[in-house]
Amino acid sequence: MGKETLISVLSPEVKRQKLAPDEPPPDFPGPPDTFSFEPTSAGLAKRLDTLENKTIYLVDIGFGGGYSFMLEVQKWFADHMPSVKTIPRRKPGFVFSDDNNELWDEIKENGDGVVLGVAG
Repeated sequence: MGKETLISVLSPEVKRQKLAPDEPPPDFPGPPDTFSFEPTSAGLAKRLDTLENKTIYLVDIGFGGGYSFMLEVQKWFADHMPSVKTIPRRKPGFVFSDDNNELWDEIKENGDGVVLGVAG
């Protein structure tokens, strides 16, 4: 029995099938009545009028260089906006997920804003 190479899977030439808005893609795992194209969203927090006298968390999410970058942001605030209290933190857990909500709960309780950073 020989191996079969599926070149078309990687080819940009493959034509995409257009689906009706309520039609699940082929081989969708689950009954069609549970499939939905309805987008969901969460709104952003209301923008602060000023950063003066606020507490801003500088959160590194775990990519290489992120924490060092946040320390540079902290130095910038110290030099240019000394009334802003900055708290650098590393997000717990794996870079793409959280192990717990402790950091987010701390920020909600004690912070006025967040700079969430990615570096690399």
